[in-house]
Amino acid sequence: MNIHMKKRIAEIEINHKFSGSALIKENNDILAEVNKGYSNRSEQLQNSTLTRYGIASGCKLFTAIAICQLVEERKLAFNSKLHECLALPFPNFDEEITIHHLLTHTSGIPDYFDEEVMDDFEELWVENPMYRIRSLKDFLPLFQDQAMKFKPGERFHYNNAGYIVLGLIVEQASQRNFTDYVQEHIFNKAGMVDSGYFEMDALPPNTALGYIDNPNGTWKTNIYSLPAKGGSDGGAFVTVHDMDRLWDALMNNQLLSEAYTQQLLTSHAQENEFDFYGYGIWMKKAENDCIFKYHVMGYDPGVSFHSAYYPGKSIKVVVCCNQSTGAFQLMKSMEDAIHTST
Repeated sequence: MNIHMKKRIAEIEINHKFSGSALIKENNDILAEVNKGYSNRSEQLQNSTLTRYGIASGCKLFTAIAICQLVEERKLAFNSKLHECLALPFPNFDEEITIHHLLTHTSGIPDYFDEEVMDDFEELWVENPMYRIRSLKDFLPLFQDQAMKFKPGERFHYNNAGYIVLGLIVEQASQRNFTDYVQEHIFNKAGMVDSGYFEMDALPPNTALGYIDNPNGTWKTNIYSLPAKGGSDGGAFVTVHDMDRLWDALMNNQLLSEAYTQQLLTSHAQENEFDFYGYGIWMKKAENDCIFKYHVMGYDPGVSFHSAYYPGKSIKVVVCCNQSTGAFQLMKSMEDAIHTST
């Protein structure tokens, strides 16, 4: 399996000029590990297993875990109404919105980046400079006063603003800054020693810059394309080994009790025939209705990320890429290799 997988990975790297790091583990055994490209192109600093990468929406899972922890502590409930657990004005929001709706992208609230309306994330910062977005409350003017898109529970519609609201709920229930809460109750507990929510204009050592490649061969970094600091809908930085530790901690009930772990991993919403959504996590079912994989992903300008856990094989895959595209192709190659090698 190891030789075949490495061959498939090498092929996809050559074809797509992958820049980033990737890891495949079966239980505790490393089956393949890849580091390609530069974390800093100008200085030609190479990516390594120690490199920290932005993972965009991949960290919605952290927000869902935080909410589940607070529910387990009875500080919240999944059926708590938004207006009951957050003392902020949302004048046009439906009063029936619950935490469950927000977790499953079925709340119907307006999104600050609506993929049905916008296709360029950078459009957001024309009137709202990204360098001013450093806390969760800084996002509120982007959606707080807008009208509902549909009634709560009516359908699934992927929504970033819903996870901003969840982060604000975490802050109020825990009386802690959201990123501090995640650091203490998730990263530290999982042994994710190199991960964190870093400011784009004050990145720590071993952090990859994100690159946006233009068709003519030129490029730019993503420092002017993303909020200055990420939050509960995206923007954390991790290493591939830290993400592997997150999967271990989650699946071994080290972050939540078994009952609440299963609640998080239960399919609560459906996107299509085989793709479902739990709390902050995607899952793909096989034709026999068994879970083929649990997975998270994230895409921002200069960032692409995929990671999955395959319960039937006890295999974990992490692909971090500091380009706008690249993670999907390598993830598909790895998944194909897993299929054809077992």
